[in-house]
Amino acid sequence: MLRRIIILFFCILFLAGCMGTQARKQGPAGQEAAPRVRLGIERVYEPQAQSLLEGKRLGLFTNQTGVDSKLRSSVDILRDRYVVSALFVPEHGLFGAVEAGKKFSSSEYKGIPVLSLYGSSRRPSQEMLEHIDTMVVDIQDVGVRHYTYFSSLAYIMEACAKYNKQVVVLDRPNPLGNKMQGPVLKPELATFIGLYPIPLRHGLTIGEFARYINKEEGINCKLEVVPMQNYQADMDWAATRLPWVQTSPRIPTAESAYLYCVTGALGNGNLSVGIGTGKPFHFVAAPFMDAEDVKQALDELQLPGMGFRATAFIPEAGAYTGKLVQGVEVYVLDKDKANLPEAGYAILQALRKLYPGLLTFKERGYGLKGYKIDTNLGETSARDGLPKEEVFPRWQREVKDFAAKAKHYKLYQ
Repeated sequence: MLRRIIILFFCILFLAGCMGTQARKQGPAGQEAAPRVRLGIERVYEPQAQSLLEGKRLGLFTNQTGVDSKLRSSVDILRDRYVVSALFVPEHGLFGAVEAGKKFSSSEYKGIPVLSLYGSSRRPSQEMLEHIDTMVVDIQDVGVRHYTYFSSLAYIMEACAKYNKQVVVLDRPNPLGNKMQGPVLKPELATFIGLYPIPLRHGLTIGEFARYINKEEGINCKLEVVPMQNYQADMDWAATRLPWVQTSPRIPTAESAYLYCVTGALGNGNLSVGIGTGKPFHFVAAPFMDAEDVKQALDELQLPGMGFRATAFIPEAGAYTGKLVQGVEVYVLDKDKANLPEAGYAILQALRKLYPGLLTFKERGYGLKGYKIDTNLGETSARDGLPKEEVFPRWQREVKDFAAKAKHYKLYQ
């Protein structure tokens, strides 16, 4: 009898364990949870990547975001099997600690030369490339045109085409998914923070971007992309089940990337967008504003998927350091419905109407003509104060035309 009781007890434990395991595999409403996305860096020991990397002297374009799903550095992963001869590093440095716009010099890491692409030059020189055969790219972008990692990649591809080096991109997700929104950059406003006529919210992974510019912009380097597995084009970052690594000092979370697409251009004037707070790009505020008035004006816009909370704060850096400012915290409440660039434009228009003559815009500086907001947005419409009823239909036509070209370079359903 006792033996039967013991056997029954262990059978119950076994069944409970099986049920627990099954429950963990289920998503909402009993559906099986989607498998975690496998990054390009997690496929470098597979035959496709091996054939590209084996026996080659590798350069690696990366920074602190170059990690796998277990946060193991791509430097270490590649060095385990291949020869890594040099690291190439964009704005913000190897560890993402250098503030925006600040130059830094080349150095060394784990015995490997670290070559700055944000120092005396932003382009790899022939001397930098002479000790490598193949440039491997493993770096996380944020999905917004005026983030400079794409520009550094473009310069790398141009140099590799010139000096006959292969480029292998290890693909990573676009944290904003595949939606394309906002203005397409006008060629006369091309700068390092926006080189090509692509939408502000471009909807491309870094591998897709490389494929697009290699053909459409006539770079024509020897390019290969190691795609992700289990990735779907409309995934946001949470859906990938990957850990987020701060891409730069002011993009600490994946949510920050969404707000950067809304307010990133608005910080190029006399507005605080939350620089110097724990939530960069989540705010729009100034000393001359009244929080409740701003909230009411923005609520009246009824922007799809967006919400606003009246607030006041004292920034520790950036605009109005140490001064009390009032305004709103901006929320993306429904990522499927929100049009991020249009929301930023509408916010600016509403504030100019609420505080006529008080909003100003920064010039580019360094002896360069023009205004920072124009280079970020890719056109002058916001500074010119053109009505959104005139601007948004044009933006949507531009995006539709771009999407028709870009579809030929997409890698994921």
